[in-house]
Amino acid sequence: MALVCSLSNEVPEQPVISQVSGHIYEKRLILKYIDENGTDPINNETLSPEQLVEIKTNPLVKPKPPSATSIPALLKCLQDEWDAVMLHSFTLRQQLQTARQELSHALYQHDAACRVIARLNKEVNAAREALATLKPHTPLNNIAPQTMYASETSGETRTALEEGISEEISQKLQEKSASLTQMRKQKGKKIPEDLATVEEIKGFNMVGSHTGLHSASIPGITALDIKSNDTNRILTGGNDKIAVVFDNSKEQIVATFKGHSKKITQVIYHPEEETCITASADSTVRIWSVQVSQQVQFLKIHDSSVTGISLHPLGDYLLSCSMDEHWAFSDIRTGKILLKVSSAASAPTAEGEPHLTGGNSVALTCAKFHPDGLIFATGTVESEIKIWDLKTKSNLANFPGHSGCITSLAFSENGYYLATAAEDSVIKLWDLRKLKNFKTIDLENKYEIKDLVFDQSGNYLACAGSDVRIYQVKQWDMLKVIEEHSNLATGVRFGTNAKSLVTASLDKSVKIFSV
Repeated sequence: MALVCSLSNEVPEQPVISQVSGHIYEKRLILKYIDENGTDPINNETLSPEQLVEIKTNPLVKPKPPSATSIPALLKCLQDEWDAVMLHSFTLRQQLQTARQELSHALYQHDAACRVIARLNKEVNAAREALATLKPHTPLNNIAPQTMYASETSGETRTALEEGISEEISQKLQEKSASLTQMRKQKGKKIPEDLATVEEIKGFNMVGSHTGLHSASIPGITALDIKSNDTNRILTGGNDKIAVVFDNSKEQIVATFKGHSKKITQVIYHPEEETCITASADSTVRIWSVQVSQQVQFLKIHDSSVTGISLHPLGDYLLSCSMDEHWAFSDIRTGKILLKVSSAASAPTAEGEPHLTGGNSVALTCAKFHPDGLIFATGTVESEIKIWDLKTKSNLANFPGHSGCITSLAFSENGYYLATAAEDSVIKLWDLRKLKNFKTIDLENKYEIKDLVFDQSGNYLACAGSDVRIYQVKQWDMLKVIEEHSNLATGVRFGTNAKSLVTASLDKSVKIFSV
């Protein structure tokens, strides 16, 4: 049964028992009584606090006395609750307003800090470029700041002197061509054992998509390349004037190259070095070191937008073409122009110099070295493909047949075939041994083609444009159509043994497909 205090007749919170009378009391009440009277309230015998024994009981929660026993009392309770809720709501609103002000201030500080950082980065880049004009050139492998072949900071171009191809360089070119030809003969027509099969190509699925490589304010990737001996290394150039090296295995950006003043048109990842080459609509070509994300060479070769670049198999020389109606052959180690030839050049004269036909000069839109490196092809705005001899600087053959500007070129690895595309929504295949078109692939009306590439074995051809398509060489059957991009595809590359495919697009994404 419940304990009851003999003084208050209520359940005590701290019950104690008197050793004198044996009655139970609330401790605080009996202590006050003893303090005033000094006796037990029941039998009036002398009682001291030491004679009280505490009783251990479970703590009791007193029930709230019923107060809302009438309508006015109920209304009073409701009013009190409403007032409490309103006061709490007001406090919350004050706290929310304070938090908003603090957040606004923090965002303002963050924006100001970003602006300061951007300005400082711009000043650092400008200082580096200005410093580079004062330092002498050192070899590319030493990764030293570039010696500019033209004044980059002032925009004044020095007269570019064409040095010509020396006997030493000519011999190197010839030896490399002979070794590559011999290597292909040894390979013969044997298909690599690990080459992706037709069924595997048909079964390509997207295994990766990356959209944060370039600026979101100026979206669009305009150029793509991968490192041939490490296909996880992906190089892209964009409308934002920036080139980026991305490591797909680590899913992180390895290097960012800033320096061009207009959009990047073409990019090349050196197959044997951590070196990248970019061409831009600002009429310049730049060579970059991946290790330090720094420009190591600056080539001001052309007077208008550079539309195509191709690396010679030696890895030391670069072919470039431009809307200025010239193609050029340059040394990327020294930044020197070895050749610069008008697109009007034709067969060489008796003295060995190219003959200018006169009135036939035309802007060039793309360029690609033949796998042997002694001849190359250029596309023109007048629907024609020109085949050139590098050593004689002469136009060996012309391939008419397209309508519209030539947009892309690709040589097969065996060196027999040339694939071309133009604004006429057509892919043409040319036999370089017979100098004629032997296959035409008609695509849908208004289908745009921006890039063509053969795989390393020459068994598959991919095109990027309105979508991405893969064809089987010789049969020319379309094996796969990739439509994952939401905008025009601008670049496509095969991975090792055609086991994977990398694509880039104006939707600012790079996508990876694999078996």
